[in-house]
Amino acid sequence: MALLNQTTQVYNKLGDLFDVLRKGQAPEKFNREFLKDLGFKSSNWHAAIALFKGLGLVSEDGSPTPLYMEFLDPTKWQSVLGEAVGQAYSDIFVIKKHPEQNDLQTIVGKYKSTYNLSETQADRAARTFLALYELSDKDAIQGNKTTPSAEETPVDQTTEKTEEKSADKYEDAPKLQTGLGLSYNIQIHLPATKDIEVYNSIFKSLREHLID
Repeated sequence: MALLNQTTQVYNKLGDLFDVLRKGQAPEKFNREFLKDLGFKSSNWHAAIALFKGLGLVSEDGSPTPLYMEFLDPTKWQSVLGEAVGQAYSDIFVIKKHPEQNDLQTIVGKYKSTYNLSETQADRAARTFLALYELSDKDAIQGNKTTPSAEETPVDQTTEKTEEKSADKYEDAPKLQTGLGLSYNIQIHLPATKDIEVYNSIFKSLREHLID
């Protein structure tokens, strides 16, 4: 966890500084002379050097980092700043995932309890954070994107295959015979006789009426 404690009195003008920086090239050293050459001559801007170091945009010796080079890209600078803010102020996002100006006193209290700052110092630290937060890409700060919708959620292939196999099982099952069939049990009591022609006549009649 982290809570950057680098402040500036000109927090409300950080956007102006960022605009000027993106229009130029990365300096050999990010120092007071560089800020002065850009037109930020007031000593109030000196604190921006420590702030940039805390955000990881500038190394301890004042050299711009690879993150600073990405920051110069006009299409990516807000995402780059968001990533830096998310890492440098992660403690605040534990308290409030989407902090707002109305949360100023909560953030002030966090600084006072963490660093034992005065009310003025804690207020300036909180306002510096909120200024950076407002300039940043909020999605990059949180480190995640919107949860995919139901339509975008991949189908569970295992479940799908199981359902297909279940359907095939029923299709392959033997079909039940539903036709109605009748059977007859015919008993014939033959007369006691030695005349063979009597039996021949009986069987002939059975064949003609039942079999044929």
